[in-house]
Amino acid sequence: MKKIFWLVSCLVWVINVQAQLKTPAPSPTQTVKQDFGLGSIEINYSRPAVKGRKVFGDLVPYGSIWRTGANNATTLQFSDDVSIGGVTLAPGKYGLLSIPDKDNWTIIISKQTDVTGPSAYKQDMDLVRVSAPVEKLKEGVENFTIAVENIKPNSCQLSLSWDKTKVSLPISTDIDSKIMSNIAKVMQGEKPPYYNAAMYYLDNGKDLNQALTWFNKAVELTPNAYWVHHQRANCLAKLGKTAEARAAAEKSKELALAAKNMDYVKLNDKLLADLK
Repeated sequence: MKKIFWLVSCLVWVINVQAQLKTPAPSPTQTVKQDFGLGSIEINYSRPAVKGRKVFGDLVPYGSIWRTGANNATTLQFSDDVSIGGVTLAPGKYGLLSIPDKDNWTIIISKQTDVTGPSAYKQDMDLVRVSAPVEKLKEGVENFTIAVENIKPNSCQLSLSWDKTKVSLPISTDIDSKIMSNIAKVMQGEKPPYYNAAMYYLDNGKDLNQALTWFNKAVELTPNAYWVHHQRANCLAKLGKTAEARAAAEKSKELALAAKNMDYVKLNDKLLADLK
């Protein structure tokens, strides 16, 4: 009886010691959340290290399904509709898988979010399969890295980098139709956002005459807002109304000087020089 009690006590001690001892994970997990379009992209994955090993073609075999990370399955979550490889994906959580090869990878977006090995993979659950050329890196990347790069209002690239290999997956989203619909709605409200709506039209090649109308309204509401006068000047310049653009830029510069905002003074000086 004493022997059994002693064994149980030792087992409890070992469990307690193990519970108290925390060591760094060999392949630490990472969550990346990136604002994109009108929503966001969230990536959950683990980051194995090279540790002097040959990675692709050995540790990660060519021509075989890879979980695209370590430990648990790698997942992507979109808060808005996105387009990948010509396929529109609804908001939701998806599995990110890949088939690495020497010169090209096949990148897969799957309904499966729990694939940790080739035996669990079901091809009929694929939603997207995209071929991505391999980019050879001069400097090695020690820990496997997934990043969102080249971020623009309606497009970005999901990059996968490890050792001296990098591949990229283009992602796009339709924001214009949603923003235009929202502008039409909010401009009917009690306090229309004249400046913001005008800026969207100015920056995205929309009707500049409509943009100018809204800039004029914004100036009426905020006559000392030098940034509004400056963008109104830009709009006038694009419309070819040079004399009016110069007057607007001069007014913006005057107000910026009074506010001691030298950045806008410089912006107006550059615009005025371009209008000569």
